[in-house]
Amino acid sequence: MASRHETIDRAGMPQTGADSVDLTVCDREPIHIPGSIQPHGLLLVADAGNGRVVAGAGDIEGRLTPVWLGRPLSELVAQDLGRVRMQLDGAIGTVMPLAAVPGRREAFDAIIHRSEAHLLVELEPKPETAMTAATLLGRLDAISAAFERATDLQSLCERAAVAFREMTGFDRVMIYRFLDDGAGMVIAEDRDRTLASFLHHHFPASDIPRQARALYVRNRVRVIPDVTYEPAPLRPEGMGLGMLDFSDAALRSVSPIHLQYLRNMGVAASASVSIVRNGALWGLVACHNHSPLRIAHEQRVACAALAGSLARQIRAKEDGETYRERIRLRACEDAVIGRFADDISVDRAIEETAEDLRRMFDADGFAIVQGNRRTQTGTCPPEHLLPALAAGIAPRATVEPFATFHLARDFPAAEEYREAASGLLAMAIAAEPPALLLWFRAEQLETVNWAGNPHKDAPGEGGQLTPRSSFEAWKEMVHGRARRWTRGELDAAVRLRRTLYELRQSRRLRELNRELSATIAEKDALIVEKEHLLREVNHRVQNSLQLVQAFLALQERAEPDERLQVHLAEAQRRLSAVALVHRRLYQAEQVDTTDLGRYLEDLVRDMLTSMGPEWQDQISLDLAPMLIQADRAVNVGLILTELVINANKYAYGGGSGPIEILLEQHRGTFRLEVADSGQAPPQLRTGFGTRMIAAMVQTLGGTVERADNLPGMRVIITAPVEAR
Repeated sequence: MASRHETIDRAGMPQTGADSVDLTVCDREPIHIPGSIQPHGLLLVADAGNGRVVAGAGDIEGRLTPVWLGRPLSELVAQDLGRVRMQLDGAIGTVMPLAAVPGRREAFDAIIHRSEAHLLVELEPKPETAMTAATLLGRLDAISAAFERATDLQSLCERAAVAFREMTGFDRVMIYRFLDDGAGMVIAEDRDRTLASFLHHHFPASDIPRQARALYVRNRVRVIPDVTYEPAPLRPEGMGLGMLDFSDAALRSVSPIHLQYLRNMGVAASASVSIVRNGALWGLVACHNHSPLRIAHEQRVACAALAGSLARQIRAKEDGETYRERIRLRACEDAVIGRFADDISVDRAIEETAEDLRRMFDADGFAIVQGNRRTQTGTCPPEHLLPALAAGIAPRATVEPFATFHLARDFPAAEEYREAASGLLAMAIAAEPPALLLWFRAEQLETVNWAGNPHKDAPGEGGQLTPRSSFEAWKEMVHGRARRWTRGELDAAVRLRRTLYELRQSRRLRELNRELSATIAEKDALIVEKEHLLREVNHRVQNSLQLVQAFLALQERAEPDERLQVHLAEAQRRLSAVALVHRRLYQAEQVDTTDLGRYLEDLVRDMLTSMGPEWQDQISLDLAPMLIQADRAVNVGLILTELVINANKYAYGGGSGPIEILLEQHRGTFRLEVADSGQAPPQLRTGFGTRMIAAMVQTLGGTVERADNLPGMRVIITAPVEAR
């Protein structure tokens, strides 16, 4: 075959001239409603409601029966269709086989399916000799076992090409795989050695239009026994069936453009078997013959089953390759992260493992751009151009890693260094300043062999679209592209980014923990020092208070004047109240607050020890627990001391008597009530104790209320719990 050479642009697409064709015309061709069938078979169209034939195609009169229009479909196919019609009710897309149908001179294989409101029965001549079911299943089982023994995807497809050629008898069988851009490539081939090879040749996406691919998924086996056939139209005309959907019809007539395409290739008969992986069209088993050749229905069913087995093995091989790649990437990731020592920063660790990170993603170069710092290893763009590249790519790599195998398309300035960096994998790392990790893959020059001019021929006379007529080898040199990043590599990049983030957070957390531990240790030392000082202060204060109390007691015993003795005893009790709150504050966990109820209870006990045994059962307490500031507690304690002293002096004339002490809290206010049952004074007293009570109540921001207790007097102190 002759060769023509062409250089394609940086995007890898051939340059087109003024005579270029709008290839989307083929995408819009209504190939699913051709209105005709291939004439080697017959078609009966019946109303799904009453089961009567309303249209047909092919030589029905000469091959099946002279009278067919309007007759029940079950009569024409000589079998009861009641159960089949029930199964097909609403099941568009389901194709079911029927028993053999006798014709005038031949028997027919029959299949039935539903198209909207109609039932379609397709009849094809039954072969004179048919393979038994046991023989067919045995062959399928042997071929499937051979598929399983294939070591990789390439050897699997090579075995598949041989198997399908043996199954169909075609001169050439190709395993055709669709590429990411919609074009296709022949990856395996088995052929008559007298024919030229299409192995490794590319075919443009326009050769198989979009709607044709959709039909390949729905109708898995398509056969054209003779590309020179004359279509058999649906008749009678005028029945409103011109838009009848033939998507599931094996006899559906083929686009005239496709027939001419095949004739231009020198093909007389063709067949295609879809390879569907996970519901998507992975590729085709394309069969060509250079003389007319028909495949019987049972062979088509066997091919469909064989294609299903092939698709499962393709999935297993691809999944196996993906799994092995993921294992390799995991091992590389573990090895790299294992080198991140605890005593160095994450940024420094990345720099020290730069070469390992480059090899991990099978890149030709690796660079780190962080502020004004740049680190490179392997083949990278010029260092002075990295900041501009990082600035252009960073916004795209902030949320997810950014990957491209054609960097100049996404960042035109990269055209300058495409030889070193046509592929890029980039991801941003949160740091201060932010860091960008860049993996580069060098330009990979590729010679693409096309099976003929990848453009369809220009429109013919009247602007009618015609298929391309040349399939001579076209060679194109692809520039500006690198090896593609795999799904496994992209997943590994996401995982690496997450790991680096977690490492950075872990390091930061450990640093904070160390700082916190140091702070806690300092605080503990201060607490120990403070406790030592508090013990020393408490010891000195208690000694001083005890010394003063001792002096007062000595003065009381030495003083002959009884009135002065009473005043000295009162001073001792006041001093005892101050000493008590000091001891409680020292013993408490919180030095700024104290439980007022417990403090007053302890204070009364201390007072009773100095008031004599006759008072032991005279004072009753009802004290609610209440937290109050320490300085306010001292004031309340001194007030209570004065009130008890006053009751002792005035209500009971220096003797003993019952005293009731009540402490309660209502929201933000407390109420202290001291009541005696002695003699009520004829008028309010204005002595030192009374003035001191008034002053301290004023300090608390409270009020004093005196009332007759019948007998005795009740004094009520009301004040806020917290200072205002």
